[in-house]
Amino acid sequence: MKDRIKVALVGNPNTGKSSLFNHLTGLNQKVGNYPGVTVDKKQGLSTLSKMHEAIITDLPGTYSINPTSEDESIVFRTLFHKDVQEYPDVLVVVADIENLKRNLLLFSQIKDLEIPTVLVINMKDLMTKKGISIDVKLLEEELNTEVVLISARNVEGIDEVKDAIVKSHVAAKTAPMCHINHKIDSDYFAKLKEITSEYSLYQLWLMVTQNNFPQNIDPEVKQKLLDFRHDISQIRRYQNKETIYRYQEINKILKKVYLVDRSKATDARSKLDKVFTHKIGGYAIFFFILLLIFQSIFDWASVPMDFIDGIFADLSGWVSSVMDEGVLTSLIADGIIPGIGGVVIFIPQIAILFMFIAILEESGYMSRVVFLMDKIMRRFGLNGKSVIPLISGTACAIPAIMATRNISSWKERLITILVTPFTTCSARLPVYAILIALVIPETEVFGFLNLQGLVLLSLYALGFAAALIASYILHKTLKIKSKSFFVVELPDYKLPSPKNVMFDVIEKTKAFVLGAGKIILSLSIVLWFLASYGPGAYDDIEQEVSSQEQFSSLSVDQKEFQIASLKLEKSYIGILGKTIEPVIRPLGYDWKIGIALLTSFAAREVFVGTLATIYSVADDEENTIKERMASEINPRTGEKLFNLPVGMSLLIFYAFAMQCMATLAIVKRETKSWKWPLIQLFGMGALAYFLSFITYNIFV
Repeated sequence: MKDRIKVALVGNPNTGKSSLFNHLTGLNQKVGNYPGVTVDKKQGLSTLSKMHEAIITDLPGTYSINPTSEDESIVFRTLFHKDVQEYPDVLVVVADIENLKRNLLLFSQIKDLEIPTVLVINMKDLMTKKGISIDVKLLEEELNTEVVLISARNVEGIDEVKDAIVKSHVAAKTAPMCHINHKIDSDYFAKLKEITSEYSLYQLWLMVTQNNFPQNIDPEVKQKLLDFRHDISQIRRYQNKETIYRYQEINKILKKVYLVDRSKATDARSKLDKVFTHKIGGYAIFFFILLLIFQSIFDWASVPMDFIDGIFADLSGWVSSVMDEGVLTSLIADGIIPGIGGVVIFIPQIAILFMFIAILEESGYMSRVVFLMDKIMRRFGLNGKSVIPLISGTACAIPAIMATRNISSWKERLITILVTPFTTCSARLPVYAILIALVIPETEVFGFLNLQGLVLLSLYALGFAAALIASYILHKTLKIKSKSFFVVELPDYKLPSPKNVMFDVIEKTKAFVLGAGKIILSLSIVLWFLASYGPGAYDDIEQEVSSQEQFSSLSVDQKEFQIASLKLEKSYIGILGKTIEPVIRPLGYDWKIGIALLTSFAAREVFVGTLATIYSVADDEENTIKERMASEINPRTGEKLFNLPVGMSLLIFYAFAMQCMATLAIVKRETKSWKWPLIQLFGMGALAYFLSFITYNIFV
């Protein structure tokens, strides 16, 4: 049986840590959550040698072991508490060749925890371009650790990393790198060391500075350590001295082993930055990239979407034809299959969106966008880091809101949390896609731009503009005093790794489909039941209709359709829809749309699945959901229900309404109060209703 080693990957953001994790683990990965928090925990299995294998944990990126955010707290708890499940046998610190000085600060802190450590220096392939040379052997001697040069992009040095992990585990090198006690206050640290020999000096120092203790620590030892916290200002002074000392030691080492000769560099980074961060041209390029993305979402996805839609329509018809007529057949053909189809049909569009976002992040361009948008953000009371949640919100508001944890100012963080749901998330995309396809003609503008793609881009722009306007209002009205600063790292440009992009697209698309699918499948079954049964004399409707004289002249198919429609109207769901219809009628909606609006408060994308289920129950024809919606007639006007006024009204409603219970839950968790999510729910709902009413009356 192979010896199993627990390995943790840690490093600054943008060092290629996740790429190394993917290379080491391949497809042997799983994603969960750390106990007590919703931060992703990625783990994977890697074969190191014939005798060794590793359980590898990819820890969140951090600049220091002194936590200032939720993500960094995860790193601290994992490396500090030996009783946690992820406590590593070997630590792999990932650095990048260009920012080695800053990366080694984290390495020095981790080394002082006296855990066997490997230093992996990434981006080996850029050394020639950057004019960088490094003496790896001498660096190993100076740091007393295994050092490996790799190129995660070119998949170079991965086997050497595996060998280094095994060597470090066997050798168990645990000597500290920096002796902080001699450089800060010898007497203070001597007294600290006298408390107990169970922990290293640096571990004791971290307990004092972070006020964080292992669960099984002796109460007497804990109290003595707490006594060292009586002078917080002294602790902060010592922390500053520690940082200065560490950088002094790092500088001494790098002078011996690390050389940068810019005269030999051949990179074009500075030239590209002048273009991409230009005060005018930078915004034009960003707009052009967004335009390309949304054009592609419609142009590239139309064929596979139609194919998927047709498959589910055929599957529903096939099930109806081969199974005996009855409750189970109706449930599968009219409830489950249309409900699932309402999610699966949008996989092509969502995958394309996630692919573009992954490419922008992998290439280093997204960091330029953050830098570019900082000045604009500040005018609206936001931090430059607020751009990250707002852009991440185009995928999902939940991780985007959690990403606000790296904003140090509480006021700016709160504003970012409150306005992030305005940005168009992937859950809105299915709603936008089908409504745009129904009411916006597929024509070209200026001979090369797709009108549907332009409308979709406009909706994304509208959401972002609404977020900025709301931010400005909140900035002026929230009476919260705070200070903040903005620091952003601009990584090197690089060609995105197809493997990393693929992993990102698959994981995020899978998370969307499974997350939405669970909700939609369960709701589809509930909706099918509510739409297939009703109170009182519901079961006698067919007999009553057949006996009425006005239906006697209809064909069999026409009579069956009328019976199905009347049954739906008299069902439980029909009664509920009719109850709320007077409220939504001013927006141009009927009771069926009202049902879809209500169910989509669970998740916005449920709107399409709900209508798919309702129309499946009411229509025995083997039509796609798009065809059913296109043929729906408004009984009051005799015109198509999904016309331009109704379609635009719905688009505006979904652009502004807060229809995601999961997002409300995460806002409550992040703000530790129900006040803010309730303000979001009712405030955004009222705004959506008002703007939808205006939109409908403009186009009617």
